[in-house]
Amino acid sequence: MKDTSNLGFGTKAIHAGQEPDPTTGAIMTPIYQTSTYTQESPGIHKGYAYARGKNPTRNALEKCLAELEGAKYGLCFSSGMGAIDAVTKLLRPGDEVITGDDLYGGTYRMYTKVFGHFGIKFHFIDMKDANNLHKYINKNTKMIWLETPTNPTMQIIDIAACAKIAKENNIICAVDNTFASPFLQNPLALGADIVMHSVTKYLGGHSDVVMGALCLNDDNLYQQLAFIHNSCGATPGPQDCFLVLRGIKTLHIRMERHCYNGRKIAEFLKTHPKIDKVYWPGFPDSQNHDIAKKQMKDFGGMISFSLKGNKQEEAFEIARRTRVFSLAESLGGVESLINHPATMTHASIPKEERYKAGVVESLLRLSVGIEDIDDLIHDLQQALA
Repeated sequence: MKDTSNLGFGTKAIHAGQEPDPTTGAIMTPIYQTSTYTQESPGIHKGYAYARGKNPTRNALEKCLAELEGAKYGLCFSSGMGAIDAVTKLLRPGDEVITGDDLYGGTYRMYTKVFGHFGIKFHFIDMKDANNLHKYINKNTKMIWLETPTNPTMQIIDIAACAKIAKENNIICAVDNTFASPFLQNPLALGADIVMHSVTKYLGGHSDVVMGALCLNDDNLYQQLAFIHNSCGATPGPQDCFLVLRGIKTLHIRMERHCYNGRKIAEFLKTHPKIDKVYWPGFPDSQNHDIAKKQMKDFGGMISFSLKGNKQEEAFEIARRTRVFSLAESLGGVESLINHPATMTHASIPKEERYKAGVVESLLRLSVGIEDIDDLIHDLQQALA
């Protein structure tokens, strides 16, 4: 395997974890569409026995993702939720988790409706100031779970500060890095123990695959997670892994355009008379902007905004009127999307909890794609008219 550890991000995105096929010389990693592998003798094989455990296409992707995050290990899952599920299975009844009050609705639902029934306690707190963690840490605290920027109000959490507190208390610090991607942010370099991605989003980049991933350095944690990965079976197929390997090759240039378009859209929205608040971490007056500048390379293509008067029907009408922005869930693809979190991605969170984090009835979330910026701004202008 070629050593790409000292190369630039764009070069890694194209080459990390991948070699020409030794049989044919194919430059793209083949799709090893097989469920089983022959063995030389019972228990003696070439590293592959059954595809739930290992698959060469998936292994190439895992190595690529690990290098992009500066990690020793990578594990790919059949969805982002499958990856979060595996991390949460590190816990035991009586353990406690501290996480944010602005959290992806699917994560909140899994924590409260699934793992809450197994005696695991979750604290959903304001994490904009890392010192708030001290109020909730006790002998049962085993994990701090971060999103930054958060979904959907783009809160910026200080990864280095949270990781330092976690290490001082022998607590696992895990970071959902989906909104930033490894191009913009590398939590392991800031002290985190585990990085999670919904690979479906920016890493895949083309809205044609569902996948999750974990990246980490700790040998013991990796052994535990690899056991869960194989035993519980939330592993992706080789076709999906091939699609993500292909998508990652353009991650760096896609992210540059997402960031450029995101900045232009955020600046346009901030001056619009119908809009109350714009959530985008690139504004100098945004919450924890200095931390965002320190831990991120740029500010991304995710933006949320609320309307003056906070009328849900008005938000619905704007979402229905867009023509370039498609009304849909998910994010991170090359096409621009508009989403109403309260009824879509965050519908599983009780209203009072949503409101605490700013997820009000008129809030709309944009995943700004890589289309021509003039077309995107014009589309929002006519939808807001």
